[in-house]
Formats: sequence, structure tokens, C-alpha cells
Amino acid sequence: MISSERDTGGVILLGVEPESESRLSFDTDNIVEGNFIDDETDEGLVIGRKLAESLETRLGKRVVIMSQDPDNEIADRGFRIKGIYKADIENLEERFVYAGRRTVQDMLRLGDNVSEIAISRNDYRHVAEWFPRIEAAIEPPAKAMPWYDADSYLGSMLAVMDGFVLVWVVVIFLALSFGLVNTLIMAIFERTREIGLMMALGIRPPNIMIMILFESVFLITIGIALGNGLALLTIIPVQDGIDISIVSEGMAMMGTGSVLYPVLLVKDMITANIVVVLLGLLTSLLPAWRASRYDPVIALNKT
Repeated sequence: MISSERDTGGVILLGVEPESESRLSFDTDNIVEGNFIDDETDEGLVIGRKLAESLETRLGKRVVIMSQDPDNEIADRGFRIKGIYKADIENLEERFVYAGRRTVQDMLRLGDNVSEIAISRNDYRHVAEWFPRIEAAIEPPAKAMPWYDADSYLGSMLAVMDGFVLVWVVVIFLALSFGLVNTLIMAIFERTREIGLMMALGIRPPNIMIMILFESVFLITIGIALGNGLALLTIIPVQDGIDISIVSEGMAMMGTGSVLYPVLLVKDMITANIVVVLLGLLTSLLPAWRASRYDPVIALNKT
């Protein structure tokens, strides 16, 4: 519990190592008043902007934090507000307060014990590659957990969102395949007499089929080039973020910020291009086969 002269509220008190915390999860640029914790023994407190408003307190004021030690006895301490931070998700501003690790350990009579050591790498989605090594390095009673187990709600939400994206991508590619088949079939219908003439001049049906497939690959290549170019032109200018604060309350309920940061990954582009080429070739087989089965006499007399 945190108490000011005006009000009281519940918070999560984090005793941190400032240098490590700033590299892991706390952006010191989010400090709007005052400063972040200097070191582990710093006796100041950093709170969120919304919490400061609800407690009707401000920078430099004194607050009291009350909790329980490992023996379930009351532990309390007075802190002076050293810094006030803002967060992308306003709810976090009312939940988390920061103090020096050693200061909190002394307050709660924990000795040198800590409750959590967080380890992060660049790709949060693929922790299975390195998590087993961390799990093997620790000894009971310590326990290692990947982030999606530690925060099962966020992990479930991400899985659901991935499912929606997969369905959307499948629908897009199916629409692409139908559009490509329709285009090729119409092109073949308009060139029936031309194809009949080539067959009458001795071009074999397999060669007709290969010609249609090459035309399909040519169309697909042009489409991929234009699509990649449009992707670069539309995504790169907005990589600094798209503000959707108009729905910030709904985004906060899902634990996400009100700014979207589009990212164009090279591996995603390559994967999409390969899928488009393979799908285009598969959908081109039917029109190409139909063109190769024309009867030259009937095709030449068709109007």
C-alpha cells in the first residue's frame, strides 16, 4: 500500500538495479519530472503520473509504503518522490513504483534475496532456442519460466492474434489465386485462335503449356515487384508509429499501447514472395493444361 497526505492505493513495489532495469524494461526518457533511481541504495521513489494524480501528490513530497516481510509482519518505510514517469499504457502508471533494490531489501528484511531475475533477448517469440539452457543452469527452489507462462493472459492474446493474422493471410492468398486463374483463363479465351495457329504450325501441346506457365511467372514477377515497392513506400514512412489513441482505452484493456509500429521484415517478404510464386504456378496449371488440349481446327474457326 502507498499512502500520501490525501489518499491511499495499492501498487507493485519494484526494487531494481537502475542500470540493468533501464536496459531491460524501463525507458528513462519516460521520466517527465525529476530523475530515475541513481543506484541500488537510493532512498528515493519513482512513481507514475496517474498515481501521482490519484494520490494528489507531486515531486519531492513524502509518501509511505506498507507491505509484509517474509514472516508476514508489517514492514513500512517513508520515501520521498524522486521521479515521475509516463507510460504508453496509462494503467501501468498506477501499478508500478520503483525504488533501489538494496533499499527495498532492507525494508522487507530480505537480506540479499531477490524475487525475480528477468532475462531478455532481441526476439521474444523464439525463447525455446535458449530457455532450456537457463532452466538447466538454475537450482531449486528457483524456477525458470518463459514469459508466456509467467504472463499467460498476454501469451494467449498473442496466440489468438497470430491465429487471426494467419486466417487473414490465407484469405488473401486464396483471393489472389482465384484472381490469377480468372485472368489467365480470360487471356487464353481471347487468344484461342492464336494458340490454334501455333499448334497448326507444329508447336507441341507440352510447349504450349510451358509457354502459358512462363507467361504466368512473368505476370507474377511484375506483381511481386510492384507489391514489394508499394510495401516499402507505405510502411517505411510510418515506422516511427501510428497513433491510435482514439481507441486507447480498448487497447489498454488488452495490455497494449496506443501507438502501432509497423515493421517490414525481410524474411516475411521472402516467405510471402515464395508463397505467391508457388501458388501462382499451381493455379496456372489448369489454364495451361486447357490451352494445350485445344483442337487446332476448332480453335482456328472459333470467333
